[in-house]
Amino acid sequence: MAIYSAIKTEWRTIWQDKWLRALVVWLPAILFLTMWAIFATGIARNLPVGVVDLDHSQMSRQLTRYIDASPSMAVTRQFTDDHTASAAMRANDIYAMVVIPDNYEKDVKLGEAPQITTFYNGQFILIGKLISAAMLQVEGTYNASVEAMRNMSSGASVPLQALGQAVPIRAQITPLFNSNSHYGQFLVSAIIPSIWQILIVATTVLALVHEARGQGLWRWLAHTPCQKLVGKLLAYSGLFLIQGLLFLWWMYVVLDWPMHGHWGILIIAQILMVFACQSMGSLIYFVAMEAPRAMSFVAAYTAPAFAFMGITFPATDMPIIAKIWRGLLPVSHYIEVQLQQVDYGTGWYQASHQLLVLTSFMCALLVAMGLMLMHRNKALAKISTQQGDHHELG
Repeated sequence: MAIYSAIKTEWRTIWQDKWLRALVVWLPAILFLTMWAIFATGIARNLPVGVVDLDHSQMSRQLTRYIDASPSMAVTRQFTDDHTASAAMRANDIYAMVVIPDNYEKDVKLGEAPQITTFYNGQFILIGKLISAAMLQVEGTYNASVEAMRNMSSGASVPLQALGQAVPIRAQITPLFNSNSHYGQFLVSAIIPSIWQILIVATTVLALVHEARGQGLWRWLAHTPCQKLVGKLLAYSGLFLIQGLLFLWWMYVVLDWPMHGHWGILIIAQILMVFACQSMGSLIYFVAMEAPRAMSFVAAYTAPAFAFMGITFPATDMPIIAKIWRGLLPVSHYIEVQLQQVDYGTGWYQASHQLLVLTSFMCALLVAMGLMLMHRNKALAKISTQQGDHHELG
């Protein structure tokens, strides 16, 4: 009965407090739509690059046309020297510069191997990866065409025969689970859970801060403290789960991204994820016992979540400290279940380990309750002592 009463009271509090209402109603939707809008294109195309043509020959111009024809790159500027091109790249006017050396056509016709140099900004990791792969493809295609023409001039009468001599072995590379290399499926599906974790932990802390700043935390916890804490958390649990279901529905139903697994496993993982994050939020608050300090702990704890999830950097290559931190983040275990269901279509057995780990985060709630009762008893004893001293003075 106390839990049910606490849930109803908290729902009224959410409706009255604009910050709590924002955290559970419109702010998650805005953040999700913003992330999706950023990566909605899915594939980066026509990245601006510059060409430094020092040869000014027919073959160098043909190579420039090959670069411009690549779907990932667009030759937006041509330079006469590398210094001007470097300045343009530092100013972010172009993402890369390709230097075609002097005597390029002459060296090719003499059978030598002229060196074409590509410079790109390594700080833009994804852009650099795209440009590097695109340039390898351009150079391979162009070299094959040059070699095929040379073979035909040497006596190969059939174009396919000349091409076969130029490229004796062909490789077919097929990406699995994201066949069109869509960055939305790759990044948004991981960014959203990491943001969701931050919102859940931060909202849990702010909900407890609201009681401390209102009637006073210890007055609120004077009677049936554990039931009131559980009721407060449950009032938000359903709202958080609705958020998680909505982003799954948008990505895998509305946007029709591939989904090969079981919705039931994914929903159970989301429920456990919500409880795990609320448990960690409660623990953080009752360790800090001050709003600024608690929110600082929340930021330090949840901010590295996306980096430690193992999506953009393999978890196996992380140092031991990063692996420990990753293990303490509920979203790291949830994202494994999500990947298993969305991409691999695995069953309950494969997801059982991560589900058990998410369940074990409930221990943090038990520790938080222990700290809460300890602080409560000390506070009530102090209040009782002060009241006794006041009566004696009276």
